[in-house]
Amino acid sequence: MSEADLKEIHVPISGMTCAACATRIEKGLNKLEGVETANVNLVLEKATVKYHPDKTTVDAFEKKITDLGYGVVIEKVELDLVGMTCAACAARIEKGLNKLEGVKNATVNLALETGTIEYTPSQVSVQDLIQKVEKIGYQAKLKQEKGKTEDLRSKEIEKQKGKFLFSLILSLPLLWAMVGHFELTSFIYVPEMFMNPWVQFALATPVQFIIGKQFYVGAYKALRNKSANMDVLVALGTSAAYFYSLYQSILAIGTNAHSVELYYETSSVLITLIILGKLFEARAKGRSSEAIKKLMGLQAKTATVYRDGQELNIPLEEVVTGDVVYIKPGEKVPVDGEIIEGRSAMDESMLTGESVPVDKTVGDSVIGATINKNGFLKMKATKVGKDTALAQIIKVVEEAQGSKAPIQRVADQISGIFVPIVVGIAVFTFLIWYLWVSPGEFAVALEKLIAVLVIACPCALGLATPTSIMAGSGRAAEYGVLFKGGEHLEMTHRITTVVLDKTGTVTNGKPVLTDVIIDRDMDDETLLSLIGAAEKQSEHPLAEAIVQGIKDRNIEIPDVQAFEAIPGHGIKANVKGHELLIGTRRLMSKYEIAVESVNSKMENLEDNGKTAMLVAADGQLVGIVAVADTVKESSREAINRLKDAGLEVIMMTGDNKRTAQSIANEVGIDIAIAEVLPEGKADEVKKLQAQGKHVAMVGDGINDAPALAMADIGMAIGTGTDVAMEAADITLMRGNLNSIADAILMSKKTIRNIKQNLFWALAYNSLGIPIAAMGFLEPWLAGAAMAFSSVSVVLNALRLQRVKLSENMS
Repeated sequence: MSEADLKEIHVPISGMTCAACATRIEKGLNKLEGVETANVNLVLEKATVKYHPDKTTVDAFEKKITDLGYGVVIEKVELDLVGMTCAACAARIEKGLNKLEGVKNATVNLALETGTIEYTPSQVSVQDLIQKVEKIGYQAKLKQEKGKTEDLRSKEIEKQKGKFLFSLILSLPLLWAMVGHFELTSFIYVPEMFMNPWVQFALATPVQFIIGKQFYVGAYKALRNKSANMDVLVALGTSAAYFYSLYQSILAIGTNAHSVELYYETSSVLITLIILGKLFEARAKGRSSEAIKKLMGLQAKTATVYRDGQELNIPLEEVVTGDVVYIKPGEKVPVDGEIIEGRSAMDESMLTGESVPVDKTVGDSVIGATINKNGFLKMKATKVGKDTALAQIIKVVEEAQGSKAPIQRVADQISGIFVPIVVGIAVFTFLIWYLWVSPGEFAVALEKLIAVLVIACPCALGLATPTSIMAGSGRAAEYGVLFKGGEHLEMTHRITTVVLDKTGTVTNGKPVLTDVIIDRDMDDETLLSLIGAAEKQSEHPLAEAIVQGIKDRNIEIPDVQAFEAIPGHGIKANVKGHELLIGTRRLMSKYEIAVESVNSKMENLEDNGKTAMLVAADGQLVGIVAVADTVKESSREAINRLKDAGLEVIMMTGDNKRTAQSIANEVGIDIAIAEVLPEGKADEVKKLQAQGKHVAMVGDGINDAPALAMADIGMAIGTGTDVAMEAADITLMRGNLNSIADAILMSKKTIRNIKQNLFWALAYNSLGIPIAAMGFLEPWLAGAAMAFSSVSVVLNALRLQRVKLSENMS
């Protein structure tokens, strides 16, 4: 069967907690007959499956996922139905909807004229359901929502927070009691009640079985699928400590409680710390979809269309191809289309990254979500819904995020081998002591087993990575470098190529008045005051830049006597008795004004990426004014720093080649890729990755979002758009390119620190396990050793707080 016969489906999954869950589902799906490839993305919580439709079905995938102990996300929607007259109508709609691929169940209520449909969102959309009803011969629209549904991720974060606080409150008295046992801290007062075994039992039990339930469930699922993860060791270690303490509590009935060795706090504190980690994970996970939400938020909510001889304001979803859409000054363009009447300047910066608004007239294309700056436009809708440029960018961001395999944490990789070995050693130790060293002495053998499990408990191993990441990212944040998560901090040190967006990244992203060239006997101040008066009347954004530049020079701007905008050419005005013309070569040609004397100067300005305008007064050319986006002061120095560090630096922009090369030359960049469309930026990054390069993309605009998501590391300039920051892995808050080198340096130092921590954590285990197995380590001593190993790991991580980054940061 050919590649063309394959089908691809995205199945949303619930219940995954770690990379091991994703791997388990992936393996299960790949084993199914008819499945070509199956990839599970933990961050996006979905499986992408390519399969042969004649050999298997989507239902088989969903059944497999359910059998593995996870859930498939099913959504429910209610539609208002119009046109039904009898039960047969309702049955017909119901039957038609139920036949749609992805619809689980559809029921139609004739009396209420509503339809309730359960469906898989990856297979079928609400729009598809509405279209099906209309195809059958009835009308349907989305039922008016009475209130917003609560976001599932927010709910999950709140749930983890509640668990952590509950666990913390119960664990603190146990920790207090433990501190009182040590000679060094014997001066600390511990209430008598906290020393009572049954009080400790009452505090530890809810933590063990209510909060710790998820570890038992996770361990069960792992073992059922013939694998072992951290859940197994956590469940075993905490259970051993808890049940041994319970056993000792029972033995202590009627004796002095102070002489009893209890380990309730070992299990409770460990569970509390792990739940805290889960809370951090849930928060980081929730941010992954924010970029998509913000991109969707850019869309206009409504559109003004002309239908059946009247002007209607309708929801965006109801705009169809061919509709005539009215766009007033200052409004967002609702969908992609073609101008059929009017002319205006369009602010396309949110999509193209270009700060200079683009003049549009009849026949030109306009893009949905861009802003109409001044003129009134009529356009014909050419692309709506999922076909619009913005929808395509959203799709590219989703796919780019989905193509990133979740980074397998070093500690998890170690635990895959470490856990079964530790469990094996603990059981072997128990048997040796029970059958040979102290035959029949169950308590002695159990004590040795507990010692092995406690010394091997993954406290230090679990702290090794997160403490370094927290310390490293915290120190970086002081210098304005914000890492979104540990995996990004981990990946950044591998970067070999840095790709920079131009507008707003290398440059300031805002046009300013850069040049005033006089060609006649007239001083700068006089000429600029005349130009300022004329341009002040214009609504064009470049005029705003000129007027602002004149004001910044403290030049007084007089009143204008007459003004006329000449679309596509420039402006004509009368100021202080002078007839002024400002605009293009075509404007000068129209009024028969010779410009040959300044042709070379004009071309030189344009070669340097500037927008130049000719100025004539009383029928004679008097000069040129030019505006341009200016380079940031720190750009050249920062780029030299990156090159000195052995990194390849590339600039990529949607601007023309001439402007791009001019900026690249100014800042010392050797390679400039120009005229790249938003979706093309992600393709360019992909090409570099195909050459074996580890790519960091640095940008600030929405047009950079797909490339930021596709790159190995996406870095967003913090002075840019929210969407760029959400799509990126690192935010450079100060808008200074020196932060790129700082991010890479911090990553290198943090990774070195993590490796040191993992070494020490494993060294304690490697040395402690045989000592405990031989019976030279009491459980309480094993607990103290593990506590010391955790402290040493934390102290080593805190050294990162002393790292000094660039002093060039401003």
